[in-house]
Amino acid sequence: MNKRTYFLISGLVFAIVAIVHLLRVINQLPVVIGTWSAPMAASWIGLIVAGILSYCGFALMCKEKGT
Repeated sequence: MNKRTYFLISGLVFAIVAIVHLLRVINQLPVVIGTWSAPMAASWIGLIVAGILSYCGFALMCKEKGT
């Protein structure tokens, strides 16, 4: 696997994670693990972090194409 493929797959995986977090926020879906209920702020943070990582993956893929 070359770098370009790795960056593409990473960008896609993080994009899917960001979309799942966005859907949770939009639909106000509860997440309960045992007796702990995950706050909605966790999905906002997850959305931002996964979105940034997805963008970086795609940006690095485009940068790698030029070399």
